[in-house]
Amino acid sequence: MGNSEIEVVIKPEHEFVDYKTFEAVPSKTVEGSSQRIIAQIPGTEVATRILELGAGTDTSPDGVQIHDFWEELYIIEGSLIDLRLNEEFTAGMVACRPPGMEHGPWQSPNGCKIFEVRYYANK
Repeated sequence: MGNSEIEVVIKPEHEFVDYKTFEAVPSKTVEGSSQRIIAQIPGTEVATRILELGAGTDTSPDGVQIHDFWEELYIIEGSLIDLRLNEEFTAGMVACRPPGMEHGPWQSPNGCKIFEVRYYANK
C-alpha cells in the first residue's frame, strides 16, 4: 500500500450499559416515535439503535420506507401492525430487509421496542 493512508471509520466502543444511557431522540415527523443510537457511522443512517414507538404511534407521515442499506431487526417488546400488509408483528419476531425492500408504514396500538442494526454489505 505504500505511504497512502486508508481511512477507517469505526463505531464507538461500549461495554454492557443500560440502553437508557443513550438519549431518546424524538422523530421529527412521527409523534410518539424515538430512537436511541448505540453506535452510528457519522454522516450516514448506518447505525445500531433501539427504536421506541409509544402506544398509539402511527408512522404514516413517513410513508413506505425504502433504504439503500440492510436492516436487521428484533422486536424486544410490544407489537406493530404493518398497514400495507395488514399484519401484526409481535415481541420475539425478527426481520432481515435487503436494500430496496419496501416496508411500513406501521401503527403500534400498545407500543413497541425494536433492536435494529443497519449496515452496508459488499456484494
